Amino acid sequence: MRFAVDAHAIGRHLTGNEVYVRSLLGSFAELDRESEFIACVSEPAAEASIPARFRVHRVSDNPYRRLGWDLARVVRREKADLIHVQYTAPLFCSVPNVVTVHDVSFIEHPEFFTSMRSAQLRMTVARSVRLAAKVITVSEFSRSQILKAYDIPAGKVVAIPNAANPHFRVIGRERAQKSVRAELNFDAPFVFSVGDLQPRKNHIGLIEAFSMAMQRQPKLNHHLVLTGKQTWFTPKVREAAARSGFAGRIHFTGFVDDARLLELYNACDCFVFPSFYEGFGLPILEAMACGRAVACSNTSAMPEVADGAGLLFNPHDAEDIARAILDILLDGELRARMERLGLQRAAGFTWQKSACATLEIYREVAARHRPFEARAAAAAPQKS
Repeated sequence: MRFAVDAHAIGRHLTGNEVYVRSLLGSFAELDRESEFIACVSEPAAEASIPARFRVHRVSDNPYRRLGWDLARVVRREKADLIHVQYTAPLFCSVPNVVTVHDVSFIEHPEFFTSMRSAQLRMTVARSVRLAAKVITVSEFSRSQILKAYDIPAGKVVAIPNAANPHFRVIGRERAQKSVRAELNFDAPFVFSVGDLQPRKNHIGLIEAFSMAMQRQPKLNHHLVLTGKQTWFTPKVREAAARSGFAGRIHFTGFVDDARLLELYNACDCFVFPSFYEGFGLPILEAMACGRAVACSNTSAMPEVADGAGLLFNPHDAEDIARAILDILLDGELRARMERLGLQRAAGFTWQKSACATLEIYREVAARHRPFEARAAAAAPQKS
């Protein structure tokens, strides 16, 4: 069988979407030596991330051209059995679509989007879900929200969880701390968080909570490190840091590569993920895989991902976030227990499991939609 995958997110710093498709493709190469795979990329450097035996096609980074023409052209040329996309299917396509919808935050929380972007997603995702042969999502929470939002059969939507990349693991902590402190020019323990600087990630609430925690425990000399891509919302987050009273102890790294992210996870005293809404919340597992105690929001899919291995808090309540931070920083026994539970929890998720389940969907969809003549030929007894 021949499967096409829209991998335009690779190399574009599209965080979760990029991690998802890159990790699946890498695992496909390990698990399936018989099928053929076609990866559609937009960035020239992305080809280095594609397994060597996969065929690669360049598609436009302009979504109108990519979805309106390029993907359909690749599918026709390669005679693919299906195409797998994230969120939005091609406008015209001669083969079945498998569509991954990570979440429907644009419906649940339109306030986190521009009105134009929210309207566009409502229209294009509804069409894609309706036309898809199968819809993949990443948590049972997201599956329930998709079924609530769209009038489609329950069996059409399958939850296949994400996983932390094996790159994220426990490494020498002292070495990681030394590297991070030299890079950021401070010599103190720190609290860490990951997420693009956008309203949904709740950095302002975290900054307020961090300030409360440090005021209540002056003996703590912790810093706060925020890693994530800069956005239109960055000035508001920086403004919150400036007026917090702890501006000198709050650091913004911008987007970092996985090598630096590994060091940051390993070097921190605790990881805090205060997002208002997540379809999954991959940084929770990445931090756990690095042996760090995690505190995260009690909303959307995050309790499902943490599942007792993280401290939960109300992301709308800075007091509650501050309490969770202090519980981990001040209680060494609790911190050690959370670190141990987190390692066990993260180990239960692998991209091999996720890729295997995804390949099963590919094969099911391709077999169901292959032309009658092809199915009949495959079923016919072979002449000796």
